[in-house]
Amino acid sequence: MSDTNTNEQDSATIADVNIRLSPTKTAPDYATILGLIFSIALIGIAIYIGQSNANFFNVPSVLMVILGTITVTTISYSMSEMTMAGNIIGQAFFRKLYDPQKLAIELMNMAVLSKKKGLLALANIENELRKEPFILRGTQYVTDGYSSQDVENLLGQEIDMLADRHRRSAGILRRAADIAPAMGLIGTLVGLVQMLADLDNPAAIGPAMAVALLTTFYGAIMGTVVIAPLAGKLENNSNDETVYKSLVMTALSAIARQENPRRLEMLLNSELPPHQRIRYFD
Repeated sequence: MSDTNTNEQDSATIADVNIRLSPTKTAPDYATILGLIFSIALIGIAIYIGQSNANFFNVPSVLMVILGTITVTTISYSMSEMTMAGNIIGQAFFRKLYDPQKLAIELMNMAVLSKKKGLLALANIENELRKEPFILRGTQYVTDGYSSQDVENLLGQEIDMLADRHRRSAGILRRAADIAPAMGLIGTLVGLVQMLADLDNPAAIGPAMAVALLTTFYGAIMGTVVIAPLAGKLENNSNDETVYKSLVMTALSAIARQENPRRLEMLLNSELPPHQRIRYFD
């Protein structure tokens, strides 16, 4: 009797299902942009208020650290991986604005629609689903008659490949973050050798030492202030996207099994943070 009442309540709740997907938007990541600007600005301010006549800019040192870091990092990877990483690194300055809670509600709408009118009813909303290609592909698997296990395997493989690409790009940055200080040290050693070769000119020893130390300074800034934080940001962005797409995989797999939408609500809430959990059925 209770199951009958539940089904009647579900039918009354889903009488009018309105699915409106919002395409994922991309916006500048001001935390990354402003963080880099303020970090470098703080170093510049510290140099300025130090009231020193030292020149903190040296072209050979800059070239050795920047170009040296790029070329040495390239040795560890293929050109295709470096190109892919270059495209993904740009994403560290822009972030996709995900709304997992809203996505969960729309996935529930899809679940109740398919429960009420059948799986093929999802084919009627493909134009709406085109706003999110990943959801569209998964829905097409469902409407084409793929089993729940097949849907989960196909979408899971796509998620794993995405995470692997991001992991490789972040790994390249981690490698570069290790190389940059080392290139700075190499530049310093080169400068020291040149300085020691000119010991018969004591007046030149001080300026030469300062220039030699600049490469270590540049390498430390490049590795610690710029590259390593960007690697961390790429990893965080990848985790956010993986969680977002995992919700889709969970929902479409449940839809393919024609599970009760109430169970799907429970499954989605188990993947959502506590403050973003939904209450689809009152």
